[in-house]
Amino acid sequence: MTRLKIKDILKDGKAGSEVVAKGWVRTKRGSKNVNFIALNDGSTINNLQIVVDVESFDETLLRDINTGAAISVKGELVESAGSGQKIELNAKELVLLGGADPDKYPIQPKKHSLEFLRENAHLRFRTNTFSAVFRIRHAMAFAIHKYFNEKGFNYLHTPIITASDAEGAGQMFRVSTLDPKNPPLTEDGQIDFSQDFFGKATNLTVSGQLEGELGALALGEIYTFGPTFRAENSNTTRHLAEFWMIEPEMAFYDLKDNMDLAEDFLKSCIKYALENCMEDLKFLAERLKQEEKGKPEDQRSMDLIEKLEFVLNNDFIRITYTEAIDILRNSKPFKKKKFQFPVDWGTDLQSEHERYLVEKHFKCPVILTDYPKDIKAFYMKQNNDGKTVGAMDVLFPGIGEIIGGSQREENLEKLETRMKEMDIPAEEMDWYLDTRRFGSVEHSGFGLGFERFILFVTGMGNIRDVIAFPRTPKNAEF
Repeated sequence: MTRLKIKDILKDGKAGSEVVAKGWVRTKRGSKNVNFIALNDGSTINNLQIVVDVESFDETLLRDINTGAAISVKGELVESAGSGQKIELNAKELVLLGGADPDKYPIQPKKHSLEFLRENAHLRFRTNTFSAVFRIRHAMAFAIHKYFNEKGFNYLHTPIITASDAEGAGQMFRVSTLDPKNPPLTEDGQIDFSQDFFGKATNLTVSGQLEGELGALALGEIYTFGPTFRAENSNTTRHLAEFWMIEPEMAFYDLKDNMDLAEDFLKSCIKYALENCMEDLKFLAERLKQEEKGKPEDQRSMDLIEKLEFVLNNDFIRITYTEAIDILRNSKPFKKKKFQFPVDWGTDLQSEHERYLVEKHFKCPVILTDYPKDIKAFYMKQNNDGKTVGAMDVLFPGIGEIIGGSQREENLEKLETRMKEMDIPAEEMDWYLDTRRFGSVEHSGFGLGFERFILFVTGMGNIRDVIAFPRTPKNAEF
């Protein structure tokens, strides 16, 4: 018989039908006469209960079926007498596919800390929490591709190895085949990258944006969805050295068009999650509730599903950076000196400021626009006031900034002037400047950090728990 997924058995299985199920044992309990095995194959948060008549099976076989073991079960579906499931499977045939020594298998049926599970990241997928997180992550990746495909965007694969630094940050991982113990040197004692594989210094990409602009200024609308890398020594719950970015770039879009797309895009993905991941979301919502039950009520998070519906059902407030500074400087936390970071025009807003605007002042998602040009990248559209640029950041409750974007500067002269001011060598960016020399048009784009978005959708508190194998300072395990 063909194996059926547990998700399909629980959804469509009829009492009296014979099925084959395969999976991993979550728990086994019972008496001398009957064993109850909770079986899960990763297709759903829910387990299939296997009822085993002890007298019908070899004692050694049953002794070896422990938590973590993989088994195959053939049997008849029956209506369940117990609570929690409509049907269960009476086992007629049991096969142990792979044993798991209970003295060595680390994921036993008890409460494990998230830190312990990070140390065992290769096995944490077998827990309810992480199976839910990674099913949702898959669903959101699919929803993103679905959204842009239906909008007529082209999926562009931008390079992972690059010689440019799109952000101008300089915090990049070097890519080289030179002997680190004895690299070739130039006459002035510098490493001679002309002898390296690519003939020049190269790095892992921090963004596919600049290459994405090239595609948009020919294909109209493109998006990238790929890994990006930052060599920031930030050991926090919000930073990774390797993460995934979604970066659409659109020709003939001004800043308003860009904001409209970002809002519609986020709402579309959240709608998909609510329509297709409800069982996993309910589990994670209850998990979060239990985790925070010891906190004072005013410090607890909004219910996860309510939070998602709240974003879906509210228009995003749009204000300028200057207006945001005024609101913050007139706020109670500022007047009572409760903000950790300064609130001055010209400084970048911190997460505490962004979350105040979203969670306390407006109580809905916010899009901030028109930031000071000195705290933004060289490629952003320069406003007529000479002080600000056509940037936009989307701020979400519990997260702060979730999207950053801008209208791009299409004027060659202004772009070259800004690059000089920021010491970006024009000769290295000549390919990029060609898009402004030949048929330049207004265009815009933004970037969404995929893991930050998954943090929001799942309610998890640490970004290391929404990517399969986190890469962080001093950690490149698995």
